[in-house]
Amino acid sequence: MKHLRFGFKMNIRKTLPFTFLFVAFFLPRLINAQELSGDESALYSLVMKYRKSKGLPAIPLSKSLTTVAQVHARDLEENYSPDPKCNLHSWSNNGNWIPVCYTKDHAKAELMWSKPGELTKYQGKGYEIAFAEDEAYLANAENALEAWKSSKDHNAVILNRGIWKKKWNAIGIGINGSYAVIWFGNEPDK
Repeated sequence: MKHLRFGFKMNIRKTLPFTFLFVAFFLPRLINAQELSGDESALYSLVMKYRKSKGLPAIPLSKSLTTVAQVHARDLEENYSPDPKCNLHSWSNNGNWIPVCYTKDHAKAELMWSKPGELTKYQGKGYEIAFAEDEAYLANAENALEAWKSSKDHNAVILNRGIWKKKWNAIGIGINGSYAVIWFGNEPDK
């Protein structure tokens, strides 16, 4: 046995396999965990509080959908120019994904819904709501949620109404610069 300076004894042969297990299995998961910024955390909290006020359950935060949301918010901030043809659900050709010019007729909806599976191991489709501040301003949780609440279609997504009636089992949040996005999914994130 080897004595450590903290006053307890440790058998190196017995603890080495556990140390290796921690480093090999748990550490990569901790490092790769998708963390929310302060604004993203605030948006998640506000959305859950709003849902609770309407008698709806909280939606589990998804690492995969948060990855998609953060990547898309960054893509919008860095590459999107307001365009009457391609709306905020569009994806540029400046990344490791299939670009999408998302039009108001929803002709390319499947290319947007499949982004979670394209970018992560998420097993289901993803559905996005997006918000943009004026260029001179940064997006924030309160403004984004208020804009979505005042839009019948976006509010329906948040509150599982109409065609969005099926329960959400995963949510991802992304805010970057002037853009905020939320991705919803019916499948739990495994």
